[in-house]
Amino acid sequence: QLQLVESGGGLVQPGGSLRLSCAASGFTLDYYAIGWFRQAPGKEREGVSCIGSSGHSTNYADSVKGRFTISRDNAKNTVYLQMNSLKPEDTAVYYCASSGGSSCHFAPYAMDYWGKGTLVTVSS
Repeated sequence: QLQLVESGGGLVQPGGSLRLSCAASGFTLDYYAIGWFRQAPGKEREGVSCIGSSGHSTNYADSVKGRFTISRDNAKNTVYLQMNSLKPEDTAVYYCASSGGSSCHFAPYAMDYWGKGTLVTVSS
């Protein structure tokens, strides 16, 4: 069974950094695109970033471009989200997800497999 597990969340001050990890089990990540999504209290879930199966194709939401970097290490079956220059508005539960395909999607409804999420809180 395809499972995704996020880790790396926590409390960080504005301007700080965190690296989130998305570890896969039950399948090999090599052939799948992985997306990062987030959901803030009272808001809809939104796409943050996505990386294609090869790692050569990446996409970012405008709100995180230049601050977040997505990468993958297929040997470790893990996708990462490096988050720099964090802002209070980045506070949310962050999820990784897969549609089961090799191409990126930013729409939550396109995802079939979800992790349980990791909380990121940006506050002084």
